[in-house]
Amino acid sequence: MRISRILKFVIALSQLAWLGGCVNIPYYAQAVDGHIDILRRSQPISTIIADPDADQKLKRILSRVVLLREFASRELKLPDNKSYTSYADLQRPYAVWNVFASPELSLELKKWCFIKAGCVNYRGFFSQIEADNYAEELRNKGYDVFVGGIRAYSTLGWFNDPILNTFIGYSEIELAGLIFHELAHQVVYVPGDSVFNESFATVVEHEGVERWMKHNGSIAEQAAFNARQERKAVFTKLVLKHRMRLQELFSSDISDVEKRIEKLCIFNELRSEFAQLKADESEFSRYDQWFAQTLNNARLATISIYTQLLPEFQALLIQQNRDMGRFFEVVSEISKLPKEDRSFVLQMAIENGVDTEVLSEADLEFQD
Repeated sequence: MRISRILKFVIALSQLAWLGGCVNIPYYAQAVDGHIDILRRSQPISTIIADPDADQKLKRILSRVVLLREFASRELKLPDNKSYTSYADLQRPYAVWNVFASPELSLELKKWCFIKAGCVNYRGFFSQIEADNYAEELRNKGYDVFVGGIRAYSTLGWFNDPILNTFIGYSEIELAGLIFHELAHQVVYVPGDSVFNESFATVVEHEGVERWMKHNGSIAEQAAFNARQERKAVFTKLVLKHRMRLQELFSSDISDVEKRIEKLCIFNELRSEFAQLKADESEFSRYDQWFAQTLNNARLATISIYTQLLPEFQALLIQQNRDMGRFFEVVSEISKLPKEDRSFVLQMAIENGVDTEVLSEADLEFQD
């Protein structure tokens, strides 16, 4: 089965490379080689746990992963397959490096189109050097560019995704959230709509972690998790505030020279406000690494991808009485609609508390 899927994957990428021209062949070749290398390194978690010579710490963590994986299928109705039942040590800190780019005076991220995934706002590389080289090409063309190391990614059910060394060191709660999030992509995925996909998966992640904590977390762990979530919300709000200022700036009638000057001022003010935030509460230092890199349009534009539709999906989940099976059915039906209609249904969910189960495509056409 694994060999069959690899062949299908290679054929699909080869077709896309042919459609996109010969210049894309090296890119798709590195994608195929990179993922096959991960599959080759994978070992069943059960084999590692049973190995008396395996690292004891790793065995303890993987034993918890087994419980998390069972919980995901049992309590959250996430796919009951072999994803996250194996482990691979890539001997590097990230699984892939994603390149994000936007014009100098715009927050609209550049898009790249792929088979299965559709059009997305990044281009991924299994080599940091290749990612950096491509990023430099885009900078030379005038783009604001951000290269982000990614510790995990989903193959959307094409393969049995393994647990990786790149995130095995996470806390149990963070590990749980990552597994729930990535499995959610196997439930519903709309090609070309990153905001829809990531917001949906993030709501599943939050619901899953909350349930896991309720069953397995101590009071102290729950308090620490809640405090971390609150800080994350404050950080996101801070960044989005300045992103909105940039959006208003770029749509204004002032000259490009003035826009460039004001753009730098906005980034400096963002850094200044973060410094004050950290001075008031030292725990915000966990975001030092984010601010250590160059701030630009591409970096700020990536923030809202995971959060833009959270209230809408949370409202949908509540309307289904937090029944994950029903929630997945509703989201699956919404995902089949055109993008404008998806947005309409989601907005209705949060504004009016409409039961989306009774909204058909005919209803949407009537509303239009």
